[in-house]
Amino acid sequence: MDFKMHEYTHALVGKVSPGSVLGDGVMFDEIRRQHECYTRLLRELNVEVIEVTLQGSLPEKLLLEKMAIICHGIALLPRSNSTDEINNAKILKEILQNDLCQTVIDQIDPEANISCSDVLFTGREFFVGISERTNEAGASAVAEAFPEFPCTPIKISKGTQELKKYITVAGSDILCVSASKEAKELLKRIEREATFTYQTLTVPEDEAANCLYVNGTLIHRAIEEIPQAFKVFCEKIDFARRSICLSELAKMPAGLSSCCLLVRKP
Repeated sequence: MDFKMHEYTHALVGKVSPGSVLGDGVMFDEIRRQHECYTRLLRELNVEVIEVTLQGSLPEKLLLEKMAIICHGIALLPRSNSTDEINNAKILKEILQNDLCQTVIDQIDPEANISCSDVLFTGREFFVGISERTNEAGASAVAEAFPEFPCTPIKISKGTQELKKYITVAGSDILCVSASKEAKELLKRIEREATFTYQTLTVPEDEAANCLYVNGTLIHRAIEEIPQAFKVFCEKIDFARRSICLSELAKMPAGLSSCCLLVRKP
């Protein structure tokens, strides 16, 4: 393949603005501090951060992962429902097309449902979790948008959260997997259907499974938030690692992958 896996030039992040609607028990100043640390870390990894001013509640402004699936110069935008979602999609589309030279595909099939957090790209292939949020027609839309990559639907048990809550990419051909029963079931299904072979890194805490792998560096949560998994990362990962606090952002709820859209500009 003629592209570099997991290498990115830009990250789109939401702008934390005062007056945002907060959930119960969420501290605005701490959200802003953790978000600033998050964006600073991306910049330290040679990623140019573009802050985007979006509409709606704080989660709608900050959880950009749900707005698009971006890979190899193509951005698939799921169908918008609310007025805020439609307006935010327009803002995002303009930046992706005009500033970042991405080909944008609007998913318009009324039968297709896609939650972007159910879509896992390993660097070689896509897995799409089939759930109450994402259906077979949604998986087909992903497959059509990215025809050069294998795309496999993976059944998610009822009541289970999004695929990327349990499994994410932790390195080149490495999957980070929660030790939970749900994650183990999903991993078995992935391994059975996968076109390629992956190493797996199992972490004790569920919240440790959502990582980011950016420009050769693994980003995971801080020791005070995932003490057991932190030890696993220290023992098992022999390349660059960075850790970050996400406790307040996690109340939205957010994972490390939720708060940005990573892009490689051609």
